[in-house]
Amino acid sequence: YTVGGNVKNQNDYAVIPTILVSVIDGENTFTKTILHVPIPPKTDIPFKIKFPEVTGDAPILLEAELKFVKTQKDPISIEILYDKTLIKHDDGHVTGRIHNNGNQTIFNPKILAIAHGNGTVLDIVNNIEYIDKIEPDQILEFSMYPDPSITDDVFFYSCFAPVDTTVVPVTTKKNGGDFDFRYDSGAWYSAAKFNEEGTTLTIRGYNSYPLETYANFEFPQISGKEKFNVTLNDKPVKFIQSVDDTGFWHVAFTVDPTSQGILKITGFEKGLPPEISKIPQWVKTNANWWSTDQISDSEFLEGIDFLFEKGIVVVTSKEMTAKSNWKLPSWIKITASWWSEDKISDDDFLNMIENLVKRKIIII
Repeated sequence: YTVGGNVKNQNDYAVIPTILVSVIDGENTFTKTILHVPIPPKTDIPFKIKFPEVTGDAPILLEAELKFVKTQKDPISIEILYDKTLIKHDDGHVTGRIHNNGNQTIFNPKILAIAHGNGTVLDIVNNIEYIDKIEPDQILEFSMYPDPSITDDVFFYSCFAPVDTTVVPVTTKKNGGDFDFRYDSGAWYSAAKFNEEGTTLTIRGYNSYPLETYANFEFPQISGKEKFNVTLNDKPVKFIQSVDDTGFWHVAFTVDPTSQGILKITGFEKGLPPEISKIPQWVKTNANWWSTDQISDSEFLEGIDFLFEKGIVVVTSKEMTAKSNWKLPSWIKITASWWSEDKISDDDFLNMIENLVKRKIIII
């Protein structure tokens, strides 16, 4: 069960929207939240969210709830090239090009668009290929394929928009507790389940598209010594295992065209991951560098800005002024140093930031 929609920013300033989508399936209600990318003024951006938990024949989609905050954060600096290379083909798929018109490399971008039928919206479609990165001023090609069930009904596409993630969060039971992980893929995965020992994850996969796509699963570490193995329908799958800067395992592999089956990932340690800080490690690293004068005030405040935008620190006013107006007393560096060295807890640091804002020592 998939919900697609479109968010339009009717304001004269950029916003970051949060969309709350709920579905009633029998006696259960499933709710998911999308924190979208920054949307420029007078601009539309589609969204799409999957509910693999919904299995009934008559689910009820409740009215979505929408909130937003004003932001100074720049939108993703990728433009869709509306020229003769943007083509809808006879079989319903579309090809085109994107251009990075900014001055920073953008990693793993996605392109979304709305597929229209005769007077109706059919689906929200994203590019099928994996784009590792796009450098400043670089132009790359992309392609989109609608689900085969609607291919013949597609009239046109609209609202092409770049996003920086289409990651799907998943929660399943493991050794008596909840195990949270997520994946990013052109395929769809559902019915995740661990074996009794908690060492093997099985999940059903389905790629309806006639092209090869990708899958990238992200798992929290338990021991840090996990060695994974991947099979599809009991046949070995070539994959790459890596770890990112935040300490999450990545298990990535290609997915064959129009394929489906049971994916098994083995090699998990028994038990559950240790409690993970809600503050990303890079924010703490920035605090350490700032306390030793390795980065500027504005670079440190990028991390503090992130905490506000993600709701990790909450204040009454959601409208932030430009970062150049932020004021930092020098003694905060001592506290930042203590926090980076784990001499005070995350909660102590967050409470300090919140209090400094309330007392207008840090001005936002």
